[in-house]
Amino acid sequence: MKVGMTLQLTSFGSKPDWETYEDELRLMERAEDLGFDSVWCLDHHFTGYVMSPDPTQLLSYVAGRTKKIQLGTAVIVLPWHDPVEVAEKIALLDVVSNGRTIFGFGRGAASVEYDGFRVKMDEARERFIESAMIIRQALANPSFSWDGKHFKIPEIQIRPRPVSHPEDRFYASAVSPESVEIFAKMGFGVLIIAQRSWEDTGKDYNRYVEIALANNIRPRPPIGLLNIFCAEDSSEADELGHKHMEAMWNSVENHYRFSDGHLKGVKGYEFYEKIGRTYSKLQADPEQKSKAVDFYRSLHAAGTPAQVLEKLRHIHQSVPLEHVIATFAFGGLPRPKLDRSFQLFAEQVLPVLKNDPAFEFRREILSRGEAHIGK
Repeated sequence: MKVGMTLQLTSFGSKPDWETYEDELRLMERAEDLGFDSVWCLDHHFTGYVMSPDPTQLLSYVAGRTKKIQLGTAVIVLPWHDPVEVAEKIALLDVVSNGRTIFGFGRGAASVEYDGFRVKMDEARERFIESAMIIRQALANPSFSWDGKHFKIPEIQIRPRPVSHPEDRFYASAVSPESVEIFAKMGFGVLIIAQRSWEDTGKDYNRYVEIALANNIRPRPPIGLLNIFCAEDSSEADELGHKHMEAMWNSVENHYRFSDGHLKGVKGYEFYEKIGRTYSKLQADPEQKSKAVDFYRSLHAAGTPAQVLEKLRHIHQSVPLEHVIATFAFGGLPRPKLDRSFQLFAEQVLPVLKNDPAFEFRREILSRGEAHIGK
């Protein structure tokens, strides 16, 4: 299994923004030497939730500080951006990193970000699909043009040209079942951000494989992203894991505001409307909210190194991850605890994930019907 880390960069309390960056960039500087395979950046705007407004720019910095580690976006939210500019940024990052890139895309769900970019949320799904098609064409061809619903593009070139065909390594994050089907038919891989039970996510992945094969597309192994906290003492891990994962859960609600019902009737966000009704009930009932936070914690891994490995083993049995991405700096975790958690993971968890056959991706999962692809 490959192992990566995110730059989460979320503001908590009165901590200055620059200090949040300093804490996490310090971890990134050590990641390659400790054996991590990848560093991932997110795309969020206008609040203290993930202060990473340009993931390819931030990854260019990471590229300059590293030699071989892969650089991933989790994710670029396509409806917010001009697809030609996204294609240019992808090509540039691919060149300066000598092809060390993986690109995840998504369509986002925060109205504060859609409002800030002056984009209608009910156009999100169709803008995502059109943008993804444009970006793929722009990177795959010496020149291209486009005449679509949202974009009219004359014959142009993307320069510099990418060096490694990044369009062959596109992934997308999916929450709703409809999105899983769309991404499978587009030939994207699945980037899983822990939000549903791993058992349900495993069923979604199986459906992705079936849809891809039915459309003569070779499916890809999944990538999974979750919060991880390690401590020598299980009681400390449980206490800090609970406290800071609850803070992380609250930061999600503060940014997305699912509970206020504003997604009701928004085209393409029917699944999120259901999530909003659930969040609304939780905000009114402390006991139910506590149960929801406990469920959120159950999706992630906090404990001793042995307990974290056991949790990741369970996840891998439910969803056969080829690449796991760890968020260490979640929920305002204090720097000394963050540093120790990162070090413990690197020393006692990461080598097992990379070398134990129990964490290998089972490629036979993708083999069903593959012999017919291309015929």
